Amino acid sequence: WMRLPSFRSVGDALKDRFDGASRVMSNAEQETPVQRNDAAPHRIPRRDRYRFQLRPHNPDHKSPGVRDLVYLEPSPGFCE
Repeated sequence: WMRLPSFRSVGDALKDRFDGASRVMSNAEQETPVQRNDAAPHRIPRRDRYRFQLRPHNPDHKSPGVRDLVYLEPSPGFCE
């Protein structure tokens, strides 16, 4: 029989990941889509949909790994 970890240990693990998150930029932000005026919809093929590279916002940091938590922009200060 399997048992879930305690709520405290799950929360601690999530907090550690959140505190270690890295700000990144995407190369997809630099590519501006071409405006087309024809009736056919132009969609990105499914296999290419997520083929963009994430680069660290600070060039001194390493690129994020597959399991790293990343964010594109800082959260607003809701408590201020």
